[in-house]
Amino acid sequence: MIRTVSIVPSILSADKEEYRMQVERINIFTRRVQIDVTDGVFAPSQTLDITDVWWPKNWQADLHLMVAQPSLYLDTILKLNPSLCILHAEASENLFPVFDSLKSAGIKTGVALLPSTYPGNAKAYIDVVDHVLIFAGQLGAQGGQADLMQMEKIPLVRNMKPELEIGWDGGANVSNVRALAHADLDVINVGSAISMSPNPAETFQELVAEIDKNGVAL
Repeated sequence: MIRTVSIVPSILSADKEEYRMQVERINIFTRRVQIDVTDGVFAPSQTLDITDVWWPKNWQADLHLMVAQPSLYLDTILKLNPSLCILHAEASENLFPVFDSLKSAGIKTGVALLPSTYPGNAKAYIDVVDHVLIFAGQLGAQGGQADLMQMEKIPLVRNMKPELEIGWDGGANVSNVRALAHADLDVINVGSAISMSPNPAETFQELVAEIDKNGVAL
């Protein structure tokens, strides 16, 4: 059975004014957005500091932290109160205490898997979270090509915990989004295909229309 798939634009910016412009452009056509934050350590590039992150009150914000030590960001995350907070399984510290704090605050939890991470090695985290993000792009960057081999992880994660929301991050665009949508995903995060588009709203609608088509794009 094909699941209902959501196209979720993502924001990644190191500049306050560019961040504001991205928020304003996306706010026209969607309410669920993924916001990417890096620390310049876990990911080689540095985005806007998390203390400068904001979003409209009517958004369902997914906060994706590409950071080595998520616990250092916990107080700010709790103040921001995202709908979902995604941390990387490969972080340099134990994530369970952070997940517990987020859950106590009513924030959904997610774990992201880098391309080199086998889902079975992150099973302990997968067992306790609400969302798994299959990461198939470049850390801290938009505009890369999707590593579609990462789709092989989707059934492995689904078999571990069928009720999980499973997301994809990396290189999604009009040419591959239909294949991704038919791979048993719930969420497809889209970065540069929307943010670099001359008409982001139109591109968003094209992506939505594409995932509603039957069959495989040739």
